[in-house]
Amino acid sequence: MSVPGLTTICGIAGALFAVSYAVGSIPWAYLIVKWVSGEDITAHGTGNVGAMNVRRTTGSWVWFAVAMVADASKGIFPVLAGKSIVASFAPVSVIAPWGPQMPGLLGAGGALAVAAFLPPLAVAGAVLGHNYSMWLAIKHRRFSRTGKGLATGGGGVLAYDWRYFLMVVIVGLLTIAITKYMMAGQVSAAASLPIGAIALGSPDWPFALLMGLVVYAAHHKRFVGMLRGEEPKLYTGDRMGPRG
Repeated sequence: MSVPGLTTICGIAGALFAVSYAVGSIPWAYLIVKWVSGEDITAHGTGNVGAMNVRRTTGSWVWFAVAMVADASKGIFPVLAGKSIVASFAPVSVIAPWGPQMPGLLGAGGALAVAAFLPPLAVAGAVLGHNYSMWLAIKHRRFSRTGKGLATGGGGVLAYDWRYFLMVVIVGLLTIAITKYMMAGQVSAAASLPIGAIALGSPDWPFALLMGLVVYAAHHKRFVGMLRGEEPKLYTGDRMGPRG
C-alpha cells in the first residue's frame, strides 16, 4: 500500500473534518417536523433540533425513531469514511474499535501518525455540526447552538468503537429507568464515555473525555436546572419543561 505524503494526509484530514461538519449540520429533525406538520421545531419543547424534540413537537414516537436514526447516520457515515480512508493505505480494520489500532499508526510517525486522528476528527466534526448547524445558521442568519449531539455522537461512537456505544446506551437507559429524568440519563451517558475508555485502558481516552465534555456542555444549563428541581421527569411533551 502506498502511504500519502504528510501534506496530502493533512489536507485529507481537513477535508474530512469539513465534510463531517457539513453532514452533521443537516437538520433532519427540523426537516422532518416541517414535512410532517409544517411547524418550526425550534418554537416547541426545548427548542433543540433533535429527536426528542421531534417527539415533543409531533407527539409521535414513530417520527422520534425516524429522527433518531437519521441523526445517528450523520455520525456513522463520516466515521466509516475516515476509517476506510486509513484502511486504503494502512493495515487497519474498518469494523474493529479504533483506539487499540491507534498506537501502531502513531508509532510509525509522519503521515500515518496524522492518519490515526481521521476517525476522531470525523466524530468531532459531525457532533459539532449537529450542535451548531451551519445550514440553520444560514437560514436564520444567526449562528447558535441547535442540538446536543447525543444521537449523532452515538452514531459516530458506534462506528468508532462499538464498546463505547454499548456503555453509553446501557448507562443512559439505566439512569433514565431509575431516576425517570431524561436529562440525568443524557448526562450520565456523556460521562460514561471517558470513564469507559479509561476502564478499558484505551489510548484514545483523551478523545473520549473531550467528546464527553462537548456533549455535557450542551446539557449543562438544564442539568443544573434539574438539580434545582426545575426539570420535569420524562420530559417528552411540548411545554412540559424548560427550553435550552
